[in-house]
Amino acid sequence: MARELEEYQRIEQSINKKFHKTLWRPFVNALKQYEMIQAGDRIAACVSGGKDSFLNAKLLQMLQRHSDVPFELVFLQMNPGYNDENQKRIEENAKRLQIPLTVFETNIFEVTESVGGAPCYLCARMRRGYLYSRAKELGCNKIALGHHMDDVTETTLMGMFYGSQLQAMLPKLHSRNFEGMTLIRPLYCVREDDILAWCRYNDLRFIRCACRFTANCDQDENGNGGSKRKEMKTLLRELRKNNPNIDRSIFNSIHDVHLDTFPGYKTEGIWHSFQEHFDREEKDG
Repeated sequence: MARELEEYQRIEQSINKKFHKTLWRPFVNALKQYEMIQAGDRIAACVSGGKDSFLNAKLLQMLQRHSDVPFELVFLQMNPGYNDENQKRIEENAKRLQIPLTVFETNIFEVTESVGGAPCYLCARMRRGYLYSRAKELGCNKIALGHHMDDVTETTLMGMFYGSQLQAMLPKLHSRNFEGMTLIRPLYCVREDDILAWCRYNDLRFIRCACRFTANCDQDENGNGGSKRKEMKTLLRELRKNNPNIDRSIFNSIHDVHLDTFPGYKTEGIWHSFQEHFDREEKDG
């Protein structure tokens, strides 16, 4: 008689079987394509409490067991000031998934609330800084965040519509303020709808935003509400009706940028104009 699986084992089995094509395969492909993990890495898988960061942590945990490339993992959860209900749910989900969290406290929500206005940018920067700092204290050389493909496409559109620039999101980058630290995004090629499908299949309910006021956020399970990012989600949902591959097209476009067709671009903080090359071509001719 077959031994009955524990809940976390059934959840892992769903990744290996039902969601192998939509979650596991794009996760592994992204790690290989963008060379995110090297032998000897000590990675802090950062768990905010949402569906994306928890899946990211679980996938990395499963990979570590079978990978030919040896690496270490720390599952780092920063409490920026969650209410008791949200922190309790995070800890309960970690227990269900068998994710051994290393928790540390900060007063980020208290600080950002005091500035008034729209504190989201400051909050994000502070959270990132605290995560880098604590990860480095724990001997890590990388932090892994749960940004997925939809985050990439939405960020690209937000830059165009509200920032007047073409700016994407890299799969990995070096920290400018913490020497020797690298940020990686293992879910870079994973679709959010597939993450939601995995949650529903396993009856997993995570907190919906990394904010003290989660309980008051007007959101559905897709994270829809009133922010600019959620506005992009709504736009993309409408565009998919006529072009189901619109997300993939946007995602692929940031991998195939034709700089010769742009009147201006910035690299390493320096702005360049097509006029530089235009004048040079005239002289060379």
